[in-house]
Amino acid sequence: MAGLQLDIGGPDSLARIAAQVAAARRRLPWLDLVVLPELCAYGPSRDHAEPIDGAAERAFRQIAADNAVWLIPGSLFQRHGSAIFNVMPVIDPAGGIVARYRKMFPFRPYEEGVTAGAEFCTVDIPGVGRIGVSICYDLWFPEITRSLATLGAEALICPSLTNTIDRDVETAMARASAASNQMYVLSLNAASPSGMGRSIVCGPGGEVIHEAGAGFEVIAVELDLDYVTRVRRQGWNGLGQPLKSFRDANLHFPAYEPGVAAAALQDLGPLARAGSLRTSGKHHPSKP
Repeated sequence: MAGLQLDIGGPDSLARIAAQVAAARRRLPWLDLVVLPELCAYGPSRDHAEPIDGAAERAFRQIAADNAVWLIPGSLFQRHGSAIFNVMPVIDPAGGIVARYRKMFPFRPYEEGVTAGAEFCTVDIPGVGRIGVSICYDLWFPEITRSLATLGAEALICPSLTNTIDRDVETAMARASAASNQMYVLSLNAASPSGMGRSIVCGPGGEVIHEAGAGFEVIAVELDLDYVTRVRRQGWNGLGQPLKSFRDANLHFPAYEPGVAAAALQDLGPLARAGSLRTSGKHHPSKP
């Protein structure tokens, strides 16, 4: 697998992406799968939303076929009726669409006008194994990653577009997600200046295989899915076996009982952009 940590968007973005995928394939002929950052074709503007099988998706299909690789081209905004979704196509080496995953947790209240998806997505790569996919802010919701693990995913591919201070938190989440679900995790971010970079690949013990810098990188790694099986059966280095414990626990979690979470969290107020503490009267004056 290779994750291409690219600066995204721009008028020639699809041509640049095609050139980078082809260059990676020539340099690394053993590649089975290439992954790109979130919204890599046009950037974060919904003005570029296309219909299903629009120009960008067709271009990605051609790139996959030209290079005979599986391609996860980050995501793009797609229209379905009056709704706009943040969609990740999964494309096979013949250029066929195997799946389209819709981001379950748009980055609200900032990712405005984007409808949330409601279906988990795993994909079987013949002769290799099963991968699960999510997009950026989805990683902040461990229920998604745990659900993908229980659906048999051995690796999580999570493209992102993060250009904020919380990228450091996301790398910690990637490690924790890998360890708690005993799976590989690739959190692939956009390069500077459109993103913060710092893409990370973690193994099923939460170990860091590689963490990128801020600029362009080709992150090429081998995912040993037999290793995932051993870790899930024996524990990482013979230690914890959390998936077995989760499977065998006779527990009911209050957070998932109807009405419980909503009642406990009501005093947080509406989901809205943060306001100024100064103007809200809740600031703490500086000491002289």
